[in-house]
This record gives sequence, structure tokens and C-alpha cells, in this order.
Amino acid sequence: MSPNPTRTPTHNRGALPPVLWRKSSFSGGNDNCVEVADFRGTAYAGVALRDSKIKNGSTLLLSPATFTTFVQHVIVEETST
Repeated sequence: MSPNPTRTPTHNRGALPPVLWRKSSFSGGNDNCVEVADFRGTAYAGVALRDSKIKNGSTLLLSPATFTTFVQHVIVEETST
């Protein structure tokens, strides 16, 4: 984690433009997963996360750098358990 993490806003899905949401192939086809959407080429310029069980719920919008750090942290935690 960076020493000075920046706050990232959460967004109501209705405020974001339509986009393709993806989930891990490791999810096994169930809805107990986190989905990711790429907004880097839009005015939002980030990567969004949402709970796959709550499609119309809130999303967390992260900068690309913060998302990369998040994924690296998840991988480290997963491999250490």
C-alpha cells in the first residue's frame, strides 16, 4: 500500500455509463464474486469494482495505479494463506 493512499469515491451505478463488467474465471459461474469494469478511456479514467450479487448497487472507482496495488495485495494475501 502506498504511504499516502488517496480517497476514491464510490459511485452509484446509475451515474456511470454502460460498460462491460467482467468477473474472474475462478468464480465458478456463481454470483459470489467481485466484478471489474474498465473506465480508463472515459472521463472517469479508472477501474470500477462491484459486488456481483448486487448489480444495481454501488461501485468503487479506483485509479489504475490504486487498482494495480489492490490486485497485487490480493495476490499476496491469496498465496500466503
